[in-house]
Amino acid sequence: MILGSALLDFFIGGAIYASTNSRHRGFLFALSLGFNLGALAFFKYFNFFIESFASVLSSAGLQPNIHTLEILLPVGISFYTFQTLSYTIDIYRNRLEPESNLISFASYVTFFPQLVAGPIERAAHLLPQFSTEKRFDAQVASEGLRYMLWGFFMKLVIADNAAIIVNEIFDTYDAVSGTSLYFGALLFAFQIYGDFAGYSYIAIGVAKLFGFDLMTNFRYPYLSTNISDFWRRWHISLSTWFRDYVYIPLGGNREGLWKHFRNLFLTFFISGFWHGANWTFLVWGTIHWSLYVIEFGIERLRSILPPTSGNVYLVGVRFIGWGITFLLVTVAWVFFRAESIDVALQYTQGLIFRPLFAYGDDAGLMRLLESKWIILLILILLSVELLQRNKSFVLDVKTLPSWVRYSIYYLVTMVILFFGKFNSMEFIYFQF
Repeated sequence: MILGSALLDFFIGGAIYASTNSRHRGFLFALSLGFNLGALAFFKYFNFFIESFASVLSSAGLQPNIHTLEILLPVGISFYTFQTLSYTIDIYRNRLEPESNLISFASYVTFFPQLVAGPIERAAHLLPQFSTEKRFDAQVASEGLRYMLWGFFMKLVIADNAAIIVNEIFDTYDAVSGTSLYFGALLFAFQIYGDFAGYSYIAIGVAKLFGFDLMTNFRYPYLSTNISDFWRRWHISLSTWFRDYVYIPLGGNREGLWKHFRNLFLTFFISGFWHGANWTFLVWGTIHWSLYVIEFGIERLRSILPPTSGNVYLVGVRFIGWGITFLLVTVAWVFFRAESIDVALQYTQGLIFRPLFAYGDDAGLMRLLESKWIILLILILLSVELLQRNKSFVLDVKTLPSWVRYSIYYLVTMVILFFGKFNSMEFIYFQF
């Protein structure tokens, strides 16, 4: 699959660039889109469409005899498909010249550090790096090791420790107290952050060891003060991809308010669908769209109110915005994690209506007491990110004295060895 996609887009990209006939260019471009999106739809969404169609027929009183297929999802198909699509689209828009070296292009498509879970790289950024001579740079390699070290901390310490408790709570969501439900949602927010950001940091670090530069994929997303700020910090390579290749081509915010909301809805809806063949992801994307619309209305209202000033006021507004944003994002993550819409709805209802401490539930308060270390580590993570919020990543400490830097590296390494869960938990985004 990946070989076919690479070969097709390599030759189609060159043919589009060489052609001066608009209809011929359009046909070649449509061929690339059809193959890549068709393959993605078949392998990732075929069963979803079949099962949804069968459900509709059943609700109408029919008894369809429809069979699904046992399909293996090709490794990294969601990520390399978007990389090859961006290459073809940029050539079609006359924003990029095609690559003449097949080995370089195939290396761009299959670059192993980020193949299975990103960042989703643009050809204009990564592809030229395969044509430059590589020389070992100790300073760049050292930076790569720091990225990897922090990635291991986020994955092995934060994500994998949180996963143990999250799995237990979500598996027994219908029999635990409200406290456990809140705790499960909170820990999943940090599980998916540590898991996905951890992978991205490791990928960036490994790439630096080979002399390659990958784009930043996370920029302290849980320090966001509103939803739009969150999407400027979370999975940046994907959010900017949808901005450049879906939202802006649809018209962006240039064609009136309602079309602006429509374009946003389609962008968030498709983004949710990209994550997986389940209605939960579509609802998750729609929730974020709804939050964005609400935020837009609030900003419009604030613009007509008398301006206010003062450092205390601004700090207070920022703190409240951070708290509300984090709460809303955390609740939305329930739909991302739940196996079905029914489970997600029951879970969120439990967050609202279930007693905080139910009689006979030995998990609520006990989980909080037994999980003191992961809670402490999460608080340390947030504190360190707050201190380093103006740096490219947490371990960007090159301005500190050498003895302080190496003490930090040693401390992080010891925390990984002491608290890390070395039990081969796969990365969440491997399934996408």
